[in-house]
Amino acid sequence: MSVIGIDTSNYTTSIAFWDGTTGENCSKLLPVKPGELGLRQSDAVFAHIKSLPELSGRLFSRIMGADPITAVGVSTRPRAVEGSYMPCFMVGYSHGKLLADSLHVPLIEVSHQQGHVAAALWGAERMDLMDQPHLAWHLSGGTTELLLVEPMGKNVSCTKIGGTTDISAGQLIDRTGHLLKLPFPSGKYLDELSREGENGDFFRVKCQNMTFSLSGVQNKVQQYDQQAHAPAETASYALKSICYAVTQATRQALNAYPGLEVVFSGGVASNTMLRREVAPLNPVFSPTQYATDNAMGVAVLTKRMAEE
Repeated sequence: MSVIGIDTSNYTTSIAFWDGTTGENCSKLLPVKPGELGLRQSDAVFAHIKSLPELSGRLFSRIMGADPITAVGVSTRPRAVEGSYMPCFMVGYSHGKLLADSLHVPLIEVSHQQGHVAAALWGAERMDLMDQPHLAWHLSGGTTELLLVEPMGKNVSCTKIGGTTDISAGQLIDRTGHLLKLPFPSGKYLDELSREGENGDFFRVKCQNMTFSLSGVQNKVQQYDQQAHAPAETASYALKSICYAVTQATRQALNAYPGLEVVFSGGVASNTMLRREVAPLNPVFSPTQYATDNAMGVAVLTKRMAEE
């Protein structure tokens, strides 16, 4: 059984193939003008409409001769909760529906968040956790949520138990990158820059009941930069402050849910400092390409659900 997975988030157009053994994925970051901090939904929708046919063509040229496609999966909303909606996901849905109808196969709908968790577990070769409760971070450009993940048939249920109360870790990273005149999205650039300036400075974010605020950290980062610190030191200060908050919330979650493992998913989970700082907690990390690319997770879920 071979399947296709599609994800059209506010940052990346992504489509993947999975047959249970072999995986192929094609993705493309949405174009953002220099100096800007993201896209309006209308611009994101237009970018997906332009990119998805090209990426589909590229993917299908790579999988010529593979087993016939038996299901198409697509992320249709950010989270699997009532009222969760973002227009850009409708581009993926429309493309997936047309593809499924043309192939006379089922269309399977999941959430962007469920896809991220599945991508992380698949990339880490820990698919066993799909069938048992565990903790998961969804750390991305728009989301910083700590989740209790439980089996829901062959999919997963994600209940928010902590995380940020305001801006996400990804937003803080991109705003710091903008301050330092780095390209958008700034994750990998801030990561690289921070390695040159780790002097140990950071802001100790208050974390209570696995929950914290990052908006105040943004002000602290700006103040730190204005004190004539080198850009690399400012980058390190911002990232280490995020790592401190995430680590504290994770420790509290492991105390509240003893015995559960914690998985890190989403683009921010590819950060080098984060991986090092939380290492003592025995986290589950996937290779970086499956932290950022989500269509493979959608494809993995699609295959599981189609086989029910």
